[in-house]
Amino acid sequence: MKRMIEIFSELGERLQHFGDDIASREVIAEAIAQNSWFTERDILRAIDAIRCEMLDRDKLSSWMANYTPTTEPERVAIIMAGNIPLVGFFDLLCVLCSGHKAYVKPSSKDRVLTNYIANRLRDIETNIEIHPYCSDDSYDRAIATGGDEANAYFRNHFAQTRHLLRGSRHSVAILDGGESSAELEGLWSDITSYSGLGCRSVSMLFIPQDYQLQLPTTEASNPKLRNNVAQRRALYTIQHREYSDYGAFLAIEGSEFSTSLAEVTICRYSDIGAVRQWLTEHHEEIQCVVSHIEIEGCVPFGKAQYPKLTDYADGVDTMQFLA
Repeated sequence: MKRMIEIFSELGERLQHFGDDIASREVIAEAIAQNSWFTERDILRAIDAIRCEMLDRDKLSSWMANYTPTTEPERVAIIMAGNIPLVGFFDLLCVLCSGHKAYVKPSSKDRVLTNYIANRLRDIETNIEIHPYCSDDSYDRAIATGGDEANAYFRNHFAQTRHLLRGSRHSVAILDGGESSAELEGLWSDITSYSGLGCRSVSMLFIPQDYQLQLPTTEASNPKLRNNVAQRRALYTIQHREYSDYGAFLAIEGSEFSTSLAEVTICRYSDIGAVRQWLTEHHEEIQCVVSHIEIEGCVPFGKAQYPKLTDYADGVDTMQFLA
């Protein structure tokens, strides 16, 4: 275990200046060429979040103190998503730190960055147990992440394998009207980071009745998202439908999660108790709650995209699954 903490903390040190040298900038360019939804800013944000929250030696040591690695390594398949840069990294970290062997299938949309990190780990430890996944092979356990359709396929494919499957989830923010300008800027980042593609990207806002939401109105940096917003803006203009324009997204009042990256749903409330009840009823749909109101498990504004080691996806302890 101590060795794994050393390996991953050294990886964190090596990533400290990612993006500052020619080699890593070439990696960024290749990753964007592979997936045009990626931007340099988002890739650097993902690396920074991983380095700060998951690869800090003290945080790793404190986190791992709660678990005991296995003495009987198993073959664990990791089927990674590709909606945001390095979204599958944490599963790789968990598998290796739990003492198992990782058989990785990177998403075709995020192969460049995933392979880059795997190769940096091999530079640190030549014999690290990272191997390519083969669909024809058998595995002791499987961790797979994707949309709801992919999840249905995984459920069938890994029916005889102990598995941890993840589908689509959403994130929300709850405001009380007392947010500072810095918190509102953080919220804008929570909404717009990764073009809204992450399960931790806020796509629904609960705000008090009669509250006038004031957010930055900066245009999206990703041209694909700008095009989506422009199309949605034109559609609602033709339909004479009301919306608030925040540049990188449109805010539409309603009660359902939007199916468009260009939109965020605004829900007005008069009783915070009703919002808490809604969260309870929709627990299985929620990945992250952003607020400064005292709500169990909520994260501060601007930190939705910086999950801690204990912020397990879908609320399922990955390390316990691997134990």
